Amino acid sequence: MKFIIFGSKGQLGSEFVDRLKNTDHTFTAYDIDEKDVTDRSVVVHTVKEEKPDVLINCAAYNMVDKAEEFAEPAFVANADAVEYMAEVCAENGVLMVHYSSDYVFDGKMDFAQYEEIDRCNPLGQYGKSKLAGEANVREICDDYLVFRLSWIYGKGTQNFIHKFLGWAKENQELKIANDETSVPTSVETVVDVTMQAIEKNLRGIYHLTNSGYCTRFQWAEQIVKTMGLSNTLVPVSKDSFNLKAPRPPYSAMSNKKISDALGIEIPEWNVMVDKYLKNLG
Repeated sequence: MKFIIFGSKGQLGSEFVDRLKNTDHTFTAYDIDEKDVTDRSVVVHTVKEEKPDVLINCAAYNMVDKAEEFAEPAFVANADAVEYMAEVCAENGVLMVHYSSDYVFDGKMDFAQYEEIDRCNPLGQYGKSKLAGEANVREICDDYLVFRLSWIYGKGTQNFIHKFLGWAKENQELKIANDETSVPTSVETVVDVTMQAIEKNLRGIYHLTNSGYCTRFQWAEQIVKTMGLSNTLVPVSKDSFNLKAPRPPYSAMSNKKISDALGIEIPEWNVMVDKYLKNLG
C-alpha cells in the first residue's frame, strides 16, 4: 500500500513516518515547508503525480488562542486545505484519513462520554474550523476515515506534558486547571488504531482516544507521580488563566465505536502516559 502523509513534522505525522519505515508499505511525507497544503494546485499535483492508495492528513492549525484573534489562517488550514485534499482523493479513488478534535463539542454533556452521534457545537474559532474540515471530508468523499482526537501528546513541544515538565523546572508551585476534562491520548495509540482501521477497511467517523478520562489537574498529578517530582500542584479554574479562546469544560469522548469495530481494547490514558514518560529517560 502507498501512503502520502501531509504534516509530517508534527507530533502525529512524525509518529506515522517512524511507524511506516518499519513496514512493507511505501510512503512519501511532507510538511508545510515542502508541500503547502493551503495551495490547491500543490495538493492536486502531488496526489495525481504520486497516485497513493491512502492520504493521511496530519497537517493542522492548532494555535487555539491565536485563532480567536485571527480566524482566517485556522480556517484556511483546517477547512480549505482539507477541502482540496478531499476533492482530489474523491476524484482519484484515494482513501482520505483526516483528524479532527474534541473541541467540536461545547462541553455541556457532563454525565457521559461524547459519542459520534452527539450534537457538535464548537465554542471557539479553532473548533469551528475543525468542524468545517470534517464537513468537507464527509460531503465530498465516500472513501474516508475521520478521527476525532483529544489532548494528544508525542514527540515535540506542542503538548501538555512537555510544557508541564518545563514549568516544573522553573516553579515549585504550579496552578493547574481542575475544571477541564478530556482524555490524554498518545500518538502511539492513534497510529496503532488508524493502521488497524485502514487494514480492516473501516470507513466513517470515529472517536479515537485512549480509554477513561481525567481533568487537566489529574493529568498533572499523574506526571508528578510517575516522574517522582516534588512540585506542589494547586487546583484552579481554567478561567483564572484569562485565555482568549473558550474551551469546553468537558469533552471526554468514548472510543467504544472504534474499539467494537476493530475488536480491541484501547489502553487507559494513564497507562500510556506512564509509558511515554518512562521512555523519556
